[in-house]
Amino acid sequence: MTKQGMTPEQAANLSMAEQHEWFRRATSRRAMLRGGLVGAGTAIVGAAGLSGTASAAPLRSAASLLPTADRPTGSTVVPFGRHISFGADPTRQMSVAWQATNSVRNPFVRIGRSPRDLGEKLHADVRVLSTLASDTSPIDSVALVSPSTVEQYYLHASLNGLRPGETYYYTVGHDGWDPRANLAVVNSFTTAPSKRGPFTFTAFGDQGISYDAVATTHLIAGQHPAFHLHAGDVSYAEGTGHGLITDSYDPKVWDSFFQQVEAVAATVPWQVASGNHEMEPWYSADGNGGLAARFDFAGQQNTYYSFSYGNVGVITLDANDVSYEIPSGNGYTGGKQTAWLKQELAALRKRADIDFIVVQFHHCAYSTCSSHASEGGVRQYWTPLFDAYAVDLVINGHNHVYERTDPLKAGKVTTAAPSGATVTPATQGTTYVVAGGAGNSLYSFPAKDSYDGAVDDVSPIASFVNEPGQTKTAESVTWSRVRYTGYCLLAIDSAPAARGRTSKLTVRAIDGFGAEIDRVVLARTAK
Repeated sequence: MTKQGMTPEQAANLSMAEQHEWFRRATSRRAMLRGGLVGAGTAIVGAAGLSGTASAAPLRSAASLLPTADRPTGSTVVPFGRHISFGADPTRQMSVAWQATNSVRNPFVRIGRSPRDLGEKLHADVRVLSTLASDTSPIDSVALVSPSTVEQYYLHASLNGLRPGETYYYTVGHDGWDPRANLAVVNSFTTAPSKRGPFTFTAFGDQGISYDAVATTHLIAGQHPAFHLHAGDVSYAEGTGHGLITDSYDPKVWDSFFQQVEAVAATVPWQVASGNHEMEPWYSADGNGGLAARFDFAGQQNTYYSFSYGNVGVITLDANDVSYEIPSGNGYTGGKQTAWLKQELAALRKRADIDFIVVQFHHCAYSTCSSHASEGGVRQYWTPLFDAYAVDLVINGHNHVYERTDPLKAGKVTTAAPSGATVTPATQGTTYVVAGGAGNSLYSFPAKDSYDGAVDDVSPIASFVNEPGQTKTAESVTWSRVRYTGYCLLAIDSAPAARGRTSKLTVRAIDGFGAEIDRVVLARTAK
């Protein structure tokens, strides 16, 4: 029996919403007995939380948790963990987010066209996550005298009315900490251009906190990307990854994560997907309340969302909704996400300014990796839609390796695509890439690696698909074209063309040392 009074076996028989409701009632009873604060999982997720989440319980002032004399004033609370993401319109909107170690008053952003001329204060909202320390599993040593509650303060400011293709400079602060007086770091970002032009973006998944994660983070900066996609399993604060109330969880790992990525994420918009290690039933019925407190989703209120940049439409999905392998979140949207996906794909394909559609999510549609292989729920609900709307590229994580398929239609190879090949998605189908080597411990393949400079084609490969009831169905795979056991970054170069000519999307895989290990060109006739 756990501290919460539930075993992992009992939790596994409950949905995410049922676990959250049980936990909410259990911690409320504990709080009443103590006459203290509402228990772990208390969350304030701003004025507009994720749709579908349970209402957050009221949060008593954090000052009641510690003696007033022990709490620092605003002048000693230094902002950290800056990270940005696009608003609904990347040409004119940006979200700036950061952390504070304690409660602060009147948090703000100063923004300007020059680092020497930062304008008036723009208000920031505060999103608070409160977690009882007794319900966590700290990965580090715990002091003899410690607060009973872990309080995390996330600040978010929405910047609107920006100019397309312009670089802006910003600093963050609060009452008692004015960045102009404290010589704080000035960061910058550039909005999306209104006209078509070449650009690069990057992607990976399964990062965590490690020296390899530091290395791949800085590989991003070397590509000078317009934005970065994170395909889930971001920090591994939720260490077990089953989405159960009994899983190990240390919320402070998120503090380390944001500090680790700040040098890049403060300048490059990060667009994250929810992985199985982001399912945190402590904060909301769908498990996404914690993620919503920490990140913004392109101006949308779900962990599935979309945006466009130049000639590329990007869709981010929450594969926990369709996962058979890890079923805690299975079906949590009641089919709404899949219906939304169909509408979004149809809308993007109709747009004359969009050449390519890129979809990112966590669980793999196609992978031979020995650890998780392929997700049958994704194949059942989503890959038919990818075929119907000729999605160009799908990016996944979950398996901590690099793997690329030949182009597929209905799960069948249409043509061999070795490194350096050109694929025409409109006729040959979708290319699927697993880029789960962002920094967490590596997995392995059942067959030899095969990548640029070390080609060793093996076919067929014995693998499996995760099916309902957490069963595994064996399959013989012929679509695995490139495999690499190592840390990696995906860099994607868009080269739009004039109407009637060929636009290209070049997908490059870069290993942890910066060397290219794979390349494939996706080609489409511009509308």
